[in-house]
Amino acid sequence: MVLTEEIMTDKIEIIRLAAGYPAVQVRTVLIVKRDDQEISRNFHRHVLMPDADLTNEDADVVTIASTVFTDEAKAAYAAQETP
Repeated sequence: MVLTEEIMTDKIEIIRLAAGYPAVQVRTVLIVKRDDQEISRNFHRHVLMPDADLTNEDADVVTIASTVFTDEAKAAYAAQETP
């Protein structure tokens, strides 16, 4: 019996917030297999804001986030965060 795990990004969504900047929602899936037969599937979501560190993100996530997190989006996010 061989158990294996596979983690992959399976959904990337751009959410336009009312505050005037986008967020990127990422869903990953962990698939556990026994002898190449799937026995478990678990999902995890996380949200990236315009100031997010993209270092550990999937290449597709980086591409999309880099496109929507413009200087204008980053400025709108920073302005909203400043009291």
